[in-house]
Formats: sequence, C-alpha cells, structure tokens
Amino acid sequence: MLKPDLYFASVHSIDLADLRRRGVRALLVDLDNTLLPRDATLIPEGLAAWARRLGEEGFAVCLVSNNWHSHVPVVAAELGFHAVHRAIKPLPWAFRRAMRVLGSSSGETAVVGDQVFTDVLGGNLLGLTTVLVQPLSRTDLPHTLLLRLIERAVLADRQPLQ
Repeated sequence: MLKPDLYFASVHSIDLADLRRRGVRALLVDLDNTLLPRDATLIPEGLAAWARRLGEEGFAVCLVSNNWHSHVPVVAAELGFHAVHRAIKPLPWAFRRAMRVLGSSSGETAVVGDQVFTDVLGGNLLGLTTVLVQPLSRTDLPHTLLLRLIERAVLADRQPLQ
C-alpha cells in the first residue's frame, strides 16, 4: 500500500504518454512540495507551461491538497485546475470528490504527490495509479519530516526517473 506505481524526480519528468497507455485521463495533483515549495504561491513559467500541456493533451486535473490556506483554490485557478483542499489525505473522501468533479473512475485516475503516507497510500487504497515525485523543498511540517524518515526506508530500493 506504500509503494508508488511510478516514481519521478519532478512533475516535469512524468511520462504522460505512459499514463495514457495505462488508461489514465484524470490527475489528482498535490500542491505543497509537489507543484510548489511549501507555502509558495508564485507560479513559475515552467509550471504554468506544464499545466497548459496537461490540458492540451486532454488530461482533466484537480488539485487535491491537505492545505487549509486560502491560496490553494487561487493557485489551482491560475493553473486551470479544479481544487479540493482541506483534503485530510490519505482518507478517501477528497479523492472521491475530486474524481466526481472530473467525471473519472478509479481505473482512469492517477494521484501525483510527494508523500508516501498521504498521496500514495490514499491513491492505493482506492485503486488509483500512484505517481510519487521527489519533494521540491526540505521545508515541511514537523510530522511530515518525521514521516519522511520512514519514507526513505519504504523507498530504499527505488530511484526516481529523471
């Protein structure tokens, strides 16, 4: 339940053609340390271009974040994504809500995030394709930093694809 299907250095490294071959058409994407460093709100051009590419390639996207700050829906709107925040991942409700918003089923949905115990576990519990990316920053909440130690053991035999 803690092993991702795919593991990449960043969202920019994700092989979108491979996701398509797997039947994925919808992405549930984390915000903090996946798309932007924690508590950052400025969207770099490279990320904006990646978001446009997702749309051009026909992916439906919903930002799914545990973050409670008001900037989550603002960032999602700037990227052209739907948003579900205050998600309480890995619990299934926010993932299910995001899939309803996108009109997708579990077999055609992937979760993209930087944490094993929220994004990967939550996605695996629902039978979604799970895509782990390396965190953008070492800055995080204290409990997340503790979980990162366990993540290292879980991922000891894996290296992210560039």
